[in-house]
Amino acid sequence: MSSTAVHTDTHCPYCALQCAMTLNPAPHDATGGRRPLLTVSGRDFPTNRGGLCKKGWTAAELLDSPERLTAPLVRTADGGFREAAWEMVLDRIAESLTAIRVESGTDAVGVFGGGGLTNEKAYALGKFARTALGTSRIDYNGRFCMSSAAAAGNRAFGVDRGLPFPVEDLDGAAMILLLGTNVAETMPPFLGHLAGAQAAGGLIVVDPRRSATVRLTEEGRGMHLQAAPGTDLILLLGLTHIVLAEKLYDAAFVATRTNGFAAVRRSVSTWYPERVAASTGVPAAQLREVARRLASGAGTYILTGRGVEQHVDGTDTATAAINLALLLGLPGRPGSGYGTLTGQGNGQGGREHGQKSDQLPGYRRITDPAARRHVAAVWGVDESSIPGPGIPAVQLLEQLGVPGGIRALLVHGSNVVVSAPNAGPVRERLASLDLLVVSDIFFSETAALADVVLPVTQWAEEEGTMTSLEGRVIRRRQATQPPGGVRSELWILSELARRLGSPARFDSDASAVFDELCRASAGGIADYSGLSYELLDSGAPAFWPYPPGSTGTPRLFADRFFTLDGRAVLVPVTPRPKAEELHRDGALTLITGRLLEQYQSGTQTRRVAELNDAQPEAFAQLHPATAARIGVADGQPVELRNDRGVMVLPARVSADIRLDTVFLPFHYPGDASANLLTQDATDPISGMPDFKTAAVHVRAARVEVQA
Repeated sequence: MSSTAVHTDTHCPYCALQCAMTLNPAPHDATGGRRPLLTVSGRDFPTNRGGLCKKGWTAAELLDSPERLTAPLVRTADGGFREAAWEMVLDRIAESLTAIRVESGTDAVGVFGGGGLTNEKAYALGKFARTALGTSRIDYNGRFCMSSAAAAGNRAFGVDRGLPFPVEDLDGAAMILLLGTNVAETMPPFLGHLAGAQAAGGLIVVDPRRSATVRLTEEGRGMHLQAAPGTDLILLLGLTHIVLAEKLYDAAFVATRTNGFAAVRRSVSTWYPERVAASTGVPAAQLREVARRLASGAGTYILTGRGVEQHVDGTDTATAAINLALLLGLPGRPGSGYGTLTGQGNGQGGREHGQKSDQLPGYRRITDPAARRHVAAVWGVDESSIPGPGIPAVQLLEQLGVPGGIRALLVHGSNVVVSAPNAGPVRERLASLDLLVVSDIFFSETAALADVVLPVTQWAEEEGTMTSLEGRVIRRRQATQPPGGVRSELWILSELARRLGSPARFDSDASAVFDELCRASAGGIADYSGLSYELLDSGAPAFWPYPPGSTGTPRLFADRFFTLDGRAVLVPVTPRPKAEELHRDGALTLITGRLLEQYQSGTQTRRVAELNDAQPEAFAQLHPATAARIGVADGQPVELRNDRGVMVLPARVSADIRLDTVFLPFHYPGDASANLLTQDATDPISGMPDFKTAAVHVRAARVEVQA
């Protein structure tokens, strides 16, 4: 592998902030030590302004990792793997897929994508599933990330874009309410955009833990609302009740730009502060102060994250946050707004162009006849051949290996064994498949179960585009050549499509795929049709929708929403019973989340020494009083158990968490996987799993003493 001799401007491979960076040829190492392939420098850009987090600074170390997959692998009879030639492997995959489709129908083949794939690869994967395979069984790991916020945004605004404004708009905020997000650890450069509100004492954070983000509120007049896990919906209903009861809402905005006011007013009438305080643990006086501060003037933003969305009522909770924002007149008002913080690198673009089970490119509904006609014409297929809507990720995984279900699965950009809820049965189902094909850069825990593993290009080895959390389309640029045995997923899909006799043509050139994506998105909500690599390479900001002749749309909702009548919809929501009883027999509520030095399933970050040395193992964070009750000290092993699994982890004792709560990071595999204990119950609207409220019994672990 050799680097180019030039400096390459690109973007970080991790979160949806998509910080700008430059990859540089590494200097010569006169000591004879291991020379890095490329080095990273920060680059000035609106989202990160030259700054990067630890993950970004060390991202180039993955490019020449000794653990890199460099040749296709096939499982041997004894359960091991051997290297194989590309032609043979692709022939074998195509033959197996053809036989399964003939024997069991097209929906016996499934596809599982990822929110880190480029727009081009996400588009090609959705097209491949529906034309080359003819299956409706496609979804992706973004279902675990943004689906509840997306569903809430669509029904309220008629559109789903994480931030409907540029992230730098937050610089002028006087008041920011953050719910369910720990941005200080998940996207540290984002903190620069909170500095103004923090300095003004206007940063308010809702979190069951005293997280790194919460600690930002402790200087000045910031506030921490330490609500009980799973009570964010009730808290938001209580804030809305106060805004209405005290007539703090923007009556003119509500009258002219929204529908549904009367129904929402009725729905929150009984959620008075004292009742909300009893459920959430947030004092009534604090609730009143927050409501009044949010309504105190211009420069107010409400931002949500996964902590409020990864529940069986996640869509309703995000909707309640939107209702509050609409009543305050925030969306579309200059200097104010509502948004949700997308997590994965291409979490926004990854759901816009077809790898989601119910969507076609341009964020079109797959059930819309006009959308089907348009996309079929771009693909060159009969619209009747495009399957209807599939099923969301958790239900798709439940169909693996069952009679009449999915017999073969293709996995791209996802480590399902670690990231899926209730992971034990998922592992068993993956192992039971007739064919499991995993495309990855490393031998992940999911790849270890595969029949075929395909080595694919990394971020700095490919051209492409990504879409940031603010709807900004950006260029990913190739800075180095991949190892000789590695191939782009665009090439893999085109080769498989040819072998499967696809009626649609597949191109392996990223620029050509992007041009086709733009045509397919034309007229859709997420319209990219005015974009091109040439325009993106010019450095011009590119916020969708971006139809031909426009200059893009950095700020949505200034004049109208994306609904038929242009008005936003206030949707009444009410709490529903939890999927399981949380505090019976002394159980604690398990919440999961991220660490600064790790990312998602850890497939990448656990292979960077600096990051992994900082957080080498999972742990269970407990309150000191809880630890004392069960008889454990900091660092001692605790057992966590429920009907889904059992884990033994070291305790990390801290007053930064509630007494009734235990926190696990979700980046670790095997017996340390937090998702051995999480629920696979899902939100009925979005299909989002309930990652944040599982009941677990925690006790001191029995340690066997060797004789």
